[in-house]
Amino acid sequence: MGFLKTYSSMFWLLAGIIAGSIAGLIFGEKVALIKPIGDIFLNLLFTAVIPLVFFAIATAIAHIDASHKLGRILGIMSLIFLSTILISAFLTIVAVWIFPIHQQVILSEAAHIDKPGSFGDQITRLLTVSEFYELLSRKNMLPFIIFSVLTGFAAMRAGERGAAFRRFLFSGNEVMKDLLIVIMKLGPIGLGAYFAYQVGTVGPQLFGTYAHSLGIYYGFGIFYFIFGFSFYAFVAGGVNGIKTYWKNNIIPTLTAVGTGSSIATIPANLEAAQRMGVPQDIGSVVVPLGATLHKDGSSISSIIKMAVVFAMFGKGFNSVDTILMAMGVTVIVSIVEGGIPNGGYIGELLVMSIYGFPVAALPALMIIGTLVDPLATILNATGDTVAAMLTTRFLRGRAPAAS
Repeated sequence: MGFLKTYSSMFWLLAGIIAGSIAGLIFGEKVALIKPIGDIFLNLLFTAVIPLVFFAIATAIAHIDASHKLGRILGIMSLIFLSTILISAFLTIVAVWIFPIHQQVILSEAAHIDKPGSFGDQITRLLTVSEFYELLSRKNMLPFIIFSVLTGFAAMRAGERGAAFRRFLFSGNEVMKDLLIVIMKLGPIGLGAYFAYQVGTVGPQLFGTYAHSLGIYYGFGIFYFIFGFSFYAFVAGGVNGIKTYWKNNIIPTLTAVGTGSSIATIPANLEAAQRMGVPQDIGSVVVPLGATLHKDGSSISSIIKMAVVFAMFGKGFNSVDTILMAMGVTVIVSIVEGGIPNGGYIGELLVMSIYGFPVAALPALMIIGTLVDPLATILNATGDTVAAMLTTRFLRGRAPAAS
């Protein structure tokens, strides 16, 4: 019963999608009549995303302890988080190259973004806007995220002078999280209506693309879980590091599956990290922050989603600039998702914003994100303890001493 309760929202969402698919198969293009229901749901998400991202990022940074004591731990930890996210993203890209998504369904013509000017001009437009009001558009998500980071950093630096503002950020974050939960209650109906429209107008061949992408995710995700984490444990402590990690990783893995949450797995991870030989002063920093910022499972799913949507809209996913941008987006998505209920959907909106995809891309991204969630949660949660082992290895210059 606990398992059903944990994943009830996912089951309801899948039920809505299945019902919509059946309606699309039966009624064909006639289901276009219910498309406005899906449009209303997506528009609610679009309007909520801006304040949600601002409060989530700004409050997370504003409440970081900036004392000198934590500086070195945070520095090493950040490099390890970034490295594993990029490694998982790049290996996923290789997997997509090896097992390409042969898309027979083109939802629309490729999106073309007109970006005249020099490379420097394009970077400027990508990272900044010239007017404050332009930040409030979902089409400028990356500049808005940068602004949110700077605001949070300024609130942290303000110390006691910024205490009231930090409380405002925290309160705003709690309210916006509840708002997203309320909107997602409409998900089964909204996504069901939109998926009915897609199946009714495109056809059942749409299912083949989802099945192929899920095969890649679960196949590579399990490979990365076993061999990727074993490699990191080996770097941290040699052969004994591998044995120690897997001996103590069983309970965190089961906790992640049962709760469906990286945050809820923190207590199990803290106990496991201690048994793995991670000092308390390191584990108490790396594990809680890792639950928010370190998400290898989300990194893998981000690449899969991008590859699928690129194929659906007739765009290539193999040029150097596209790959570099994808890896950068993956890092941002992994950070933005943390601490937000259904945070993967926020990452999907970011993907749409940066690459200029139309609204029709969001249901595909959300469906894949929903179906990969169990394994993604396992990878996100259990990767934090091996990251703590690596932090201990590079910070102390020696392997963790397992208890």
